[in-house]
Amino acid sequence: MKYAYYPGCSAESTARDMNLSTLAVAKSLGIELQEPPGWTCCGATAAHQTDRQLAVSLAAANLVKVRDMKLDMLVNCAACYNRMKAANHEVTNHAELRAALDQDYDGSVKVRHLIEVLLEDVGLPAIKQSFKRSLNGLKVACYYGCLLVRPPGVMKFDDAENPQSLDRLVTAMGGQSLDWPGKVECCGGGLSLSRTDVVVNLSESILDMAEQAGADCVVVSCPMCQINLDLRQADMAKKYQMPVVYLTQLLGLCLGYSAGELGFEKLMVPATNVLGKVQ
Repeated sequence: MKYAYYPGCSAESTARDMNLSTLAVAKSLGIELQEPPGWTCCGATAAHQTDRQLAVSLAAANLVKVRDMKLDMLVNCAACYNRMKAANHEVTNHAELRAALDQDYDGSVKVRHLIEVLLEDVGLPAIKQSFKRSLNGLKVACYYGCLLVRPPGVMKFDDAENPQSLDRLVTAMGGQSLDWPGKVECCGGGLSLSRTDVVVNLSESILDMAEQAGADCVVVSCPMCQINLDLRQADMAKKYQMPVVYLTQLLGLCLGYSAGELGFEKLMVPATNVLGKVQ
């Protein structure tokens, strides 16, 4: 299984732990990842709020590189995944946007999230056979956020109101996937720097729901969500100590990797309870 892996701009900085754990999981499960040569920023959540054509062009520039590789694009960052899928949708449905691109691109590159590849291409039976450890009943609040599943007509990723793909993987790892109301609520995303007050309020509401559900941790697949829910706990009125970890970090632990190999030291809220549970 070979894919063009688009790591995104945060892979070597704020989401280094997501990138490390993604590469580790891929290696263990026989997923070959090849970065597109000269890949560039997808525009994240900022570009499309400023200039629609620019937003499409930024993402399309990478999709063209992947088209030339003749591979599917694999993305793990929910924000990047959203922008790539949105660009495909725009180019396919709006001729004027396609005509404005520097290169002719018809939206034909298949954009896959890592979760899709794990469930559809690798498969749960093969993943479970590769595990060396279990989550041993760890209570996990699976947090999808809004960029992974919305808008549903563009993303076409799981159910937009009650997605289950993360939950299925957590259950396969031996964890207890909780039924809770905050799994697709917005954490504030792109407001992280401009309106931190909004981000703190939204993120605190999400953590409160996770805590009330009895979660030992929150699992995410988006660098912006991870930062907002993890870093902003220090600014919240209630002092939570809720670890916010990437799905690939949990998978990596179950596959036998050490906490150091998966970037656990980068978390602002230590995941001591998580690491103590996994055996």
